[in-house]
Amino acid sequence: MTHETIEALTFDLQGETFALEAGYVREVLDLLPETPVPGAPPFVGAVINFRGRVIPLVDLRMAFGMTVGETTIDNRIVVIEHPLDGEPTLIGLRADKVHEVTSITADTTEEVPRVGMRWRADFIRRLVRRNSDVIVLPDLDQIFATRGQSAPVTALHTAQR
Repeated sequence: MTHETIEALTFDLQGETFALEAGYVREVLDLLPETPVPGAPPFVGAVINFRGRVIPLVDLRMAFGMTVGETTIDNRIVVIEHPLDGEPTLIGLRADKVHEVTSITADTTEEVPRVGMRWRADFIRRLVRRNSDVIVLPDLDQIFATRGQSAPVTALHTAQR
């Protein structure tokens, strides 16, 4: 992150607040029926039908070693368009709760500490200070590349342009 300001969608996973650049977000959905993928690891254990297209449903909680809580009325699926192997790909991300789109300025972000993190530091792009809270900007490229070694996130349908 340089001296820019980004607009980011904030959401919760197990009580921690994360943010994704709003430009990646295509839609926020209520929970949809999921089709489990036999033999798939929990990180990408299901697919959903998103407007007639089958897309993978990723659980970032698995990447961060979090437990999966009970389904609540606040749960959502955040559909993002993210490049995989150079192709724009629609991916559903589970969220415990979705908040708002907020502005994040570079001066409120920090590098990820090299020690003392309970999560893999390479899965985090930046940390954002917000009042007394911290917002995590996940590094989706790193997460998908690393988790893809054991849990392929293969595009069933790429985004149409």
